[in-house]
Amino acid sequence: MIRGLLLQTTPAIEKGAQKISQGLPRGVRHFLDFELLKIKNYEITVFDILLIILLVTVARLLIWFISSLLRRGFFRRKQVDKGRQEAVIQLIKYLIYVVVIILSLEVTGIQLSLLLAGSAALLVGIGLGLQQTFNDLVSGLILLFEGSINIGDIVELDNGLVGRVTEVGLRTSKVETRDSIGIIVPNSKFINNNIINWSHNRSLTRFIIRVGVAYRNDPRHVEATLLASVQGHSEVAQNPMPIVRLNDFGNSGIVYELLFWTYSAWRIEHIKSEIRFVIFEKFRAEGIEIPYNQYDLNLKQGWDEFADRLKGKEGK
Repeated sequence: MIRGLLLQTTPAIEKGAQKISQGLPRGVRHFLDFELLKIKNYEITVFDILLIILLVTVARLLIWFISSLLRRGFFRRKQVDKGRQEAVIQLIKYLIYVVVIILSLEVTGIQLSLLLAGSAALLVGIGLGLQQTFNDLVSGLILLFEGSINIGDIVELDNGLVGRVTEVGLRTSKVETRDSIGIIVPNSKFINNNIINWSHNRSLTRFIIRVGVAYRNDPRHVEATLLASVQGHSEVAQNPMPIVRLNDFGNSGIVYELLFWTYSAWRIEHIKSEIRFVIFEKFRAEGIEIPYNQYDLNLKQGWDEFADRLKGKEGK
């Protein structure tokens, strides 16, 4: 008889262990019954370890099977987006692993109810010390159920950093920047802070390029040149059409805004750079001047002394 499974185990596991043990040779039963660890009335045998390994293996195979079945069947029929697919699979994975942990404790003879009751005070202290961790865990569940942040979304964090979400976990999420740098972000940041999700509506997004032009240039000529600079770009939408706004009369020139729409929010900095190159080339070809900063210097005192020094230097 395998003693490790007779200590406070569930009836189903105990019956299964008895059936397995009856069909094994005596030497094998003695090996499986070998005690690896014993604390008071609790003992862990070789069979306990093998059974726990079997439970983990079955759990991983079950997760793989359910994930494949959902991806090839239900998700494809319902046309569920990739982010929500990963959220559902993550929840299934966590649920299966929780069941495996509970069964593993039962296999080793540890009653979960007694464990929780005996460590209530300790759990309270741990809870107070891990408030932020629990906050992140709850935020992760909210994200997985709500689907406000999905894998592949382009987000802008509250510090201005832009990145693509590559993984949504239970406590943290992974965001990859445009420089291919991975950042671990606690899930509470997505819930409590103001986060811009460029991909949330899955539609066109408007962006702006600001350009300063000298006052002597004709505004309508500038407008036509700016529109011509963006119309040939393959990643700029033509519906709605790009537009030009005269934004302000600056100290050194007129400030224009070129507004355009695109689906390629992830590549927007590259797109803006390409458009600026074209604007620079067209401005040079059309004789449109980008002004330098201009300042007027008024010397109310000391001008005579400055002029005398200047004349003295010219005389030398």
